[in-house]
Amino acid sequence: MRWQGGRRSDNVIDRRGISLGRSAIGGGAVIVALIASLLGAPQSVVRSLLEGGGGQVSETESDRVPSAAENEAADFAKVVLGSTEDVWTDVLPQQAGRRYDPPKLVLFTEAVQSACGIAGAAVGPFYCPLDSRLYLDLSFFNELAQRFGAPGDFAQAYVVAHEVGHHVQNLLGISERVRDQRARLPPAQSNQLSVATELQADCFAGVWAFHANRTTQMIEPGDAEEGLTAASAIGDDRLQRAARGRVVPESFTHGSSAQRARWFKAGISSGRIAACDTFGASTL
Repeated sequence: MRWQGGRRSDNVIDRRGISLGRSAIGGGAVIVALIASLLGAPQSVVRSLLEGGGGQVSETESDRVPSAAENEAADFAKVVLGSTEDVWTDVLPQQAGRRYDPPKLVLFTEAVQSACGIAGAAVGPFYCPLDSRLYLDLSFFNELAQRFGAPGDFAQAYVVAHEVGHHVQNLLGISERVRDQRARLPPAQSNQLSVATELQADCFAGVWAFHANRTTQMIEPGDAEEGLTAASAIGDDRLQRAARGRVVPESFTHGSSAQRARWFKAGISSGRIAACDTFGASTL
């Protein structure tokens, strides 16, 4: 990606180096586990959020010094966020008649407190609809490359753009409608709605990439393939096969590798919000 010359977003809150007490991680996790469950997080993630005991929130600012590589990753995240702001500020009013209110990006290490509760880095990047903020431990970028086999800066940009996609869903009222519907459905059907939600966020990430490339030519040859690789790498089928040795489609909450790649491609090839109607699609 040609990102170094891009605009850095001011909507970034840097909380790296601020540690939360162990009791805080356990107490607030009950809330974020509930939100994560409603938003379709895998049960393994929900269980990890519930580990630990209750207690009061305590914060300690450490004297850790970020590495040069970490600071570069933070700078990169700011550029990607700035690009999503530029794109959606134009696209959302034009295509959906809705003003774009940009989210904040919170960078953290190990654990963070959000309006949805407290989450550890193990939960991965997430979006909290209660405070309209994205949360990212930059170590996930290394995990994306090493554990999931999806290296490259555009793969990392896809992760940020996917979470911004959830913010777009929140602005359009999609997230609230899905939560209301899921609460009334049995698990299998509820999971299907979760899959549709996640695949739409993948498609919205593609919409961002389409317009970012048209306006700034930031996408280089091979970048789209990096995004498709990242989408495929975190498909439910691939993750389940690695963790359990078998695939249970009815328990999917984010979609298969093929589905995630397909919907990201739908967005990046069209640049249209209308192309991302996963809820009305005959097949996902």
